[in-house]
Amino acid sequence: MGVEGGMKCVKFLLFFFNFIFWLCGLALIVLGILVQVAIHNTFMIQDVSASVAPLVIIIVGIVIFFIAFFGCCGAWKENHCMVTTFAILLFLLILVEIAAAIAGYHFRGRITEVVQNSLTEMITRYNNSTDEFRKAVDNLQKDLTCCGANSSSDWRNFMPDGNSVPDSCCVNITAKCGVGAMLIPSKVHQEGCHTAMELLLKENIMWVIVAVVVIAVLQILGIVFSCLLMRGIRSGYEVM
Repeated sequence: MGVEGGMKCVKFLLFFFNFIFWLCGLALIVLGILVQVAIHNTFMIQDVSASVAPLVIIIVGIVIFFIAFFGCCGAWKENHCMVTTFAILLFLLILVEIAAAIAGYHFRGRITEVVQNSLTEMITRYNNSTDEFRKAVDNLQKDLTCCGANSSSDWRNFMPDGNSVPDSCCVNITAKCGVGAMLIPSKVHQEGCHTAMELLLKENIMWVIVAVVVIAVLQILGIVFSCLLMRGIRSGYEVM
């Protein structure tokens, strides 16, 4: 057969592609989980739109994980129906990923508003919330070396004296180091968490968008290989 060698090459390329595709699916699941945890556990952001992109990425990753195995079987067995179904599923996934990228980009444009609202809510709820919630807020301020939403003055209702902040705001954290030290730069961080948190969130969302674009490009290659193999199978060439 004149084209047997070429079709064999396409077959093994498709098989190799699906192995890489399987790894990408696993990577998407991990990335989506990490971003979701970063957004909701570390930052405790309650805005629903923040979950759209990472949740879609997790779902797509799971679907990719199983479709890749399906594609490997189709390529190896040279089954026209399986390869065709694989190509169609890839195309549908690309549409879903485009939607996820748009959702992520849309949320990225709203980060300033979402971060401000979330930080304000954290400060308001701090005194009357659970120990776990307060610990999360404290860890946020420690990790980002910041205090309050826009400045340490955001904690003016923290204690009756109007001049105290949580100990997690302190430059050198010790017991009750924030009492009466709200406006003392040598003792308390004066910068709010808004800027640092916004930057970190934008980086996380950007990683999601980059991952979606990379996977979509690989999927397009998969569709091309699938179409070539389908053409070879349909034409009656035997690909061993």
